[in-house]
Amino acid sequence: MNLSYFISKRIRSAESGSFSSTIHKVAVGSIAIGLAAAIVSFLVMRGFQSGVKEKVYGFSNHLLITKFTMSNAVAEQPFNFNIDLYQHPEKFPFVKHIQEFSHKPGLIKTENEVMGIVFKGVSKKFNRKAFEENLVEGKFLSFPDSGYSHDIMISRVIANKINAKTGDAIILHFFQNPPRFRKLHIVGIYETNLSDYFDSKVVIGDLRLVQQLNGWSSNQAGGLEVLIDFKYFKTYELWKNDVSNFLGAVQERVIDNPDEPDKFLRTTSALWNYKFDFDQAALDEAQREIGDAMDYDLNIETVRDKYIQIFEWLDLVKRQVRILLAIILIVVSVNMISVILILVMERIPMVGLLKAMGAPNKLIRSVFIYNGMNLIAKGLLYGNLIGLGFCFLQDQFHLFKLNAHDYYMKYVPIEWSWSTVIILNVIVFVVVSIVLLLPTRFITRIQPVQAIRFD
Repeated sequence: MNLSYFISKRIRSAESGSFSSTIHKVAVGSIAIGLAAAIVSFLVMRGFQSGVKEKVYGFSNHLLITKFTMSNAVAEQPFNFNIDLYQHPEKFPFVKHIQEFSHKPGLIKTENEVMGIVFKGVSKKFNRKAFEENLVEGKFLSFPDSGYSHDIMISRVIANKINAKTGDAIILHFFQNPPRFRKLHIVGIYETNLSDYFDSKVVIGDLRLVQQLNGWSSNQAGGLEVLIDFKYFKTYELWKNDVSNFLGAVQERVIDNPDEPDKFLRTTSALWNYKFDFDQAALDEAQREIGDAMDYDLNIETVRDKYIQIFEWLDLVKRQVRILLAIILIVVSVNMISVILILVMERIPMVGLLKAMGAPNKLIRSVFIYNGMNLIAKGLLYGNLIGLGFCFLQDQFHLFKLNAHDYYMKYVPIEWSWSTVIILNVIVFVVVSIVLLLPTRFITRIQPVQAIRFD
């Protein structure tokens, strides 16, 4: 048996019920609470990110293809959507679904209310499965074989404002010359809680109504929405391309820029702030491949670019969670340094005796490092039980509720990611284990004679 480990084990058994035992419990508790907080924070963060992304993707998918225009108008310019991507999606193996759409501004007019809306026309190809989670009342649109459907779906926000419910008929006035109106029936009510982007203004109806109002043909629409299969892309390939593009940009904008006064500082800052986002890299790659196959008068953008405020907020949440992890590691490391120093101080006579018998500093330091690593292992065990147990209860029973209008969710979401849990355990174990080397350096300064006499 390893001598250092044997001595460490004997010390732990001898310290039961002593002051050192209390110190051990404090160290284990701090590690457990820190790891549990990190696990809960990261799984909640992933839950927020996935939940909000799915709401956005369910409403607008991943890529948007429209006619190129310099106008910021809500209504798109029409184009023939029977492009190669639409007719032969098998040429792009990462494409899961394609659907046509169009927007048209208008007004909802009732006896007591008038409010502006955006009518989103969709077709039979609309991805109902992704949208069903947002449908809280009623049913989806029905599309007749001829003509256009008089069915519409409105949001809970709009329904409350105009005091409407499923089964009611409302009149929509559309902005055009001459103005036109249509009497339509509410068949469903949806709720995404993304009021600033969807719920406060979007009414969903039949694309053929927009085509009739605008005088478009049946193969014309305002745009195409493309759903991407992220599983098609390989993480390493995307990361390699992303790093190559990033380094190329730094080379061009900083290193080769003669007007840059401090190239070293700017380069260091750019490298420090670099981050790899798999979803963004996959969308960028899909955007590039589809864009290369399209006509130049068409524009393709990712939904992240269209709703950039939402995704910037999610990035801010991620940054805050990483800062929390750094704070947790600092607190746990400081606690471990204090605990090991106390244990060394209590065992100074033993250290002196071992040195007098010829034990090298490395062996004696290993005794306390093994002791510290044992505390870390116990802390990780309890931390996983606490963190994962809390997440399980929240995931099953939704104990903690949220204001959906502020946080886009009705309750604190949890997304299980065992790779994240394993990485957090590894980070805490490695960082705190390395920190153990600092307090054990004190052992090298202990003199055997003074240590044996130490009281």
